[in-house]
Amino acid sequence: MWQLTLSPLELVLRSVIVYVVFLAALRLSGKRELGQFTIFDLALVLLASNALQPAITGPDASIPAALIIVATLFGLNRLTAYARKRSALARRILDSAPTVLARNGKWIQAAVEHEDLDMDDLEAAIREYGLESIEEVKLATLEHDGSISVVPEGGPAVHMGHRRRYRRRVKARHA
Repeated sequence: MWQLTLSPLELVLRSVIVYVVFLAALRLSGKRELGQFTIFDLALVLLASNALQPAITGPDASIPAALIIVATLFGLNRLTAYARKRSALARRILDSAPTVLARNGKWIQAAVEHEDLDMDDLEAAIREYGLESIEEVKLATLEHDGSISVVPEGGPAVHMGHRRRYRRRVKARHA
């Protein structure tokens, strides 16, 4: 229980490798996935963590190994946050660029399709800003965090109390 079976350096390296791979997988899944946390996302994270756990710990199930791994993961997370804050390159690597979804009262269909967004969610986003239809929108943008910001056509600025995250379209399965 208290005896390490792997070297601390190997535990740190295993943690770093798995962290980088997991971060890359999240980044490649797109801002749509990062900006929301549904029950399906929770299941994915739990299953992925369960699948990756042996790759991090190897044969070492000791308490000191767990402490080294936890410290490494929290340290990597802090380092990543610091890099995003201080480096434009890190932000470009870690964050997706915002995507303009609508301009001057019209959806940009290619952008909506590229981001695989659900039209019901997009219409809901407009209503959350107090607007009734796309014709009232000057600009709608899918931000890097998965939220949608809306600038109304004319009139005062609209302020949101919270930001909703949006999901991908549910595609019909063919029998």
